[in-house]
Amino acid sequence: MEETGINFQASSSKHQAPIGLFDSGVGGTTIWKEVVALMPNENTLFLADNKNAPYGEKSKEEIIALCDANTQFLLAHHAKIIVVACNTATTNAISFLRNRYKDVPFIGIEPAIKPASLQSVTKKIGVLATRSTLSSDLFAKTSEHWKQEEDLEMIEQVGEGLIELIESGRMESTDMTRLLRKYLLPMVAEGIDYLVLGCTHYPYLLPQIRAILPANIKVIDSGYAVAKQTRKVLAEKGLLQQNTDVIGQHRWVASGRLDILQEFAPQGMASLQIEKK
Repeated sequence: MEETGINFQASSSKHQAPIGLFDSGVGGTTIWKEVVALMPNENTLFLADNKNAPYGEKSKEEIIALCDANTQFLLAHHAKIIVVACNTATTNAISFLRNRYKDVPFIGIEPAIKPASLQSVTKKIGVLATRSTLSSDLFAKTSEHWKQEEDLEMIEQVGEGLIELIESGRMESTDMTRLLRKYLLPMVAEGIDYLVLGCTHYPYLLPQIRAILPANIKVIDSGYAVAKQTRKVLAEKGLLQQNTDVIGQHRWVASGRLDILQEFAPQGMASLQIEKK
């Protein structure tokens, strides 16, 4: 990776070391934005492994291998905590990562089933996620618990093709609208009052999703909750940036197409540098 003006040195204090995040592509930037909004003085390093996107159709073994490589990259650049900013990666690989890197704090992301279940009036919620997330043991355990706890009906839908369209720069295409209508309208017909977005890419589709769904259906994702948990763990481990007067410095790194990642960057953010791995 080429050197830039932002350089996280091994000699830096643990407080100044970056928060590391990774995802299969641009979706993790939705989590990154929540982290930066909550902790503006923290440095960050985000790896978009878009060369290998999407993870959702890969085997568990393939996902674990990719997540292991992503973790090694972030640790080589001195990350003090790692946010697995990908639902598919969390549900398939976070247990492996925590077991292998026992001294590293990991923050995972799961579909926000709990808040949707507790707040639903109709007791029918929709979950839009990747095939790998919906078929994972972790999702099965969580969903079964809330189905029984709240006498809940859960309508699950694989968002096949959505990530591919986002990663290829076709987020506002007619193909995207067609797929979203195909996936969402049957949930509406079932009477859901909450839609859980079970993939970090999907918040970027909120304008199209809200245009399709009736106004009474609330859409929920896990971004803010993940940022809060990251701050909580950093505080518990004494790793929070101590100097609240500084502005965090940020790097986004793409393993694949750089142009797509650049499209999702906040405009005019001088503290952010984007580069190819």
